[in-house]
Amino acid sequence: MQIGIVGKPNVGKSTFFAAATMAPAEIANYPFTTIHANKGVAYVRTVCPCKALGVKCTPNNSACVDGTRLVPIELLDVAGLVPDAWQGKGLGNQFLDDLRQADALINVIDVSGSTNLEGVCGKPGDHDPREDVVFLRKEIEFWIREILKNGFNKIARTAKMQGEKIETVIHGRITGLNITEAQVKHALRDISPPEDLTKWDDDTLLALAIRLRELSKPMIIAMNKSDIAPQGNIELVKGIAKDAIVTMAESELALKKADAAGLVKYVPGSKEFTISAPEKLNENQKKALDRILQNMKKYGGTGVQECLETAAFGTLDLITVYPVEDENKLTDHFGRVLPDALLMPRGSTAREMAYKVHTDLGDKFIRAINAKTKRTVGSDYVLLDGDIIKIMSGK
Repeated sequence: MQIGIVGKPNVGKSTFFAAATMAPAEIANYPFTTIHANKGVAYVRTVCPCKALGVKCTPNNSACVDGTRLVPIELLDVAGLVPDAWQGKGLGNQFLDDLRQADALINVIDVSGSTNLEGVCGKPGDHDPREDVVFLRKEIEFWIREILKNGFNKIARTAKMQGEKIETVIHGRITGLNITEAQVKHALRDISPPEDLTKWDDDTLLALAIRLRELSKPMIIAMNKSDIAPQGNIELVKGIAKDAIVTMAESELALKKADAAGLVKYVPGSKEFTISAPEKLNENQKKALDRILQNMKKYGGTGVQECLETAAFGTLDLITVYPVEDENKLTDHFGRVLPDALLMPRGSTAREMAYKVHTDLGDKFIRAINAKTKRTVGSDYVLLDGDIIKIMSGK
């Protein structure tokens, strides 16, 4: 599962990435600080079954804090995008190529309006932040259209002569973009293009690209720098973006560093924090922490964790499941209790979970056992959030 952190230069993308993952990323106040994509692991929270089942879990691929499971997701911080990136401007080609495998996007914008579309700094209120939302969607959609368009007329004529299905032809053009054939079928059904591929024009291809982007690269908006945004800016962005979240990445990063240093006690996603070592703080630090706390109370937190969990559980509609080898003890081969937490799309089956664990388990799937109900289930059993499943396979 990969979530791309995207946006124009100098809006705080790398700060957001660093705050979410605590992985090193170059952060500076000038465009194109990020040249090569940064990869890191962040965590989303879900309820661990351990407390309800009265067991003490021993997590392997994740962590459990007082009954809250922290499940890993991969984040990708890519080079900043500028207008006409789809034509190669700036680092556009590299940026867009880096996004091929992303399952969802978090578009970090400067909601204060203090950076223009080229990423050049100004004063809060100088720029309309709504433009950041519109232009980035456009760049990705035009990029997808150009991939579809390249050599399309020749392919369309061949497909017409050979009687190929439209969805097969289109899917073949975009196999490297992590777009499924089911999503292609969905998009074609929604836009109802001419049945004759040779009659498609640029507008048809763009309409298809827009719908494919919505289905395969869904986007939420991180309204960063909300603490310095002029009055009304946040509401303006919310007016054009359904999933727009107030975000203060610098505050999140500062709190995580202060927590690691033992200066404060902060749990990511919380609406507040406590100072644990006031004697180690000078007056400026105390004032800065007080400003952060007041803004957190105003907006309900820093928004970074909310963005991640909205992307995972809202936008992508993922559930958490737990594979085990012993359905009675809830253990794996090494005796670890509820060792691994897997994120799966809602509607996934037991066989699909088996493939997620190991290809051989999926290929040789016989049946599964629901450890909660102790019932045997088949390959087409639809998983529920929090399911604990034992996979039985042949040799």
